Amino acid sequence: MKAPAYGTEDIGRQPPQNLRQGGTLTLATSQWITQYNVNQAAGTIGEASEIDSLVEPKLFRRDAKGVPHANPDYLLSASVTATSPQTVTYRLNPHARWSDGKPLGVADFEAEWRALGRGDDRYLVADPSGYDQISEVRRGGDASEVQVVFRSPYADWQRLFDPLFPASATSTPEQFNNGWTGRIPVTAGPFRIASMDRTTQSVTAVPDPAWWGTRPRLDKVVFRALLPPAALQAYLNGEIDAVNAATAEAYQQLKSARNSTVRTGSAWDEVHVSLNGAGGPLTDVDVRHALQQAVDRQALANVAAEGLPVGVPLLGNHIFMTNQPGYADNSGELGTFDPQAAAALLDKAGWKSSGQGKPRVKGGQALKLRFVIAESTNRLGLDLAQLLQQMLAQVGIGVEIQKVPAEDYGPKYLDVGNFDLAIFRFTDLTYPSQSQAVYRLPRGAQSFQNYGRISDATLDNLLKQASGTLDPVRAAQLYNQADAEIWKLGHDVELYQRPQMMAVRKGLANYGIPGLGDIDFAAVGWTK
Repeated sequence: MKAPAYGTEDIGRQPPQNLRQGGTLTLATSQWITQYNVNQAAGTIGEASEIDSLVEPKLFRRDAKGVPHANPDYLLSASVTATSPQTVTYRLNPHARWSDGKPLGVADFEAEWRALGRGDDRYLVADPSGYDQISEVRRGGDASEVQVVFRSPYADWQRLFDPLFPASATSTPEQFNNGWTGRIPVTAGPFRIASMDRTTQSVTAVPDPAWWGTRPRLDKVVFRALLPPAALQAYLNGEIDAVNAATAEAYQQLKSARNSTVRTGSAWDEVHVSLNGAGGPLTDVDVRHALQQAVDRQALANVAAEGLPVGVPLLGNHIFMTNQPGYADNSGELGTFDPQAAAALLDKAGWKSSGQGKPRVKGGQALKLRFVIAESTNRLGLDLAQLLQQMLAQVGIGVEIQKVPAEDYGPKYLDVGNFDLAIFRFTDLTYPSQSQAVYRLPRGAQSFQNYGRISDATLDNLLKQASGTLDPVRAAQLYNQADAEIWKLGHDVELYQRPQMMAVRKGLANYGIPGLGDIDFAAVGWTK
């Protein structure tokens, strides 16, 4: 069974005239969001981006195929106006204003570039790629024109300054790192934040009366922090309007739920197990390779696929999805289940067998790894962790599964390398250059999104070269060379491409699975 075709959307698309004015949309987040600056190292949770997208400028909207289009609410135009050096000219909508009354302008672009692209380690940055290739941000012909000059070509320039954040709230390291903790200080979107209630763990957004664009259809969008089992139950009870249906357990309960429909499509969504190469046994590449070959990836994908009406394909690539142009399987023997080869590698690394099912030993130390998972992990995630624990035990690698509070998982564990193994997803990396943040060489305390801190100069250079290659065919070749290096480094155990399935209330329009595109919350509403 195949995954849906690349870029397949299922959002119940309806024109505005078919929607009623008003109504509330209630959604779940898997945890209470603590950082709303998505450019900050702790702000990389997809649900923070979703909330930001209601209230902050998205300069481009991607269609279902992932092609970016200038958003007329913020941009009259944006294009490459010179090639030597590459210069992008943004013509801003003169009506666009921040909630503090200031117009969007060059100061906002410059502040974002200075925070992300100048290598100032006081700013704890999630992803500097692209920004670090900019040499200058300057005012154009008037206050509504901004020019961004690159020191070297950058193919994915549309992904930068998206969202655009206000200079008034991001210009200093203190503002950038802490000014968006548990709050959104300045907005410029169709909605504004009405309340953030830590007690009820809910965030409420309402239409902003100062909005200059098309008036949103909804009166209110509410986000409630609910662990996955609670979210599923809340949906079945009619308390929320959409919920993940991409596990067998969820799908079986949701496929015939009343007043409900399941939407299915294909997005950029991969599941993997991160390996921490910065300390402990996994600093040895032989041990990392042994772990890769000790895992039966197909068995794990089969568990994920059980009971679902769509395919769950194994991934042989970290940068392209299986149904995406450019995909090649670069996994080779490191993606092949081979416990005997794994055992031989562990012998070579000096970890001696202690007998069947017991952890190996080296220098009096047992080979034990800490598998950190968030309490919000769903049943499937727990099942995968336990299966992996059993597989690794077969070759003498002991695994302790440690559950930690959901809101601590990022800041206290993943972001700071406080784990040996961690299972999670990267989503929405539809611009290939976004992979730089995941696989680039860390810089001092900055790991970007390379939480296991595994990289080398070869990989770093290939990713930089690829992101600056304007010919898409040649760029794909370079990205595939980079991917082969990612496998060789033993960066992680790449698992599978996650299907996109969501149950939504009947009558909910323009929301669901947007393929490789973006949800426009101003267009979301209930049919008449």
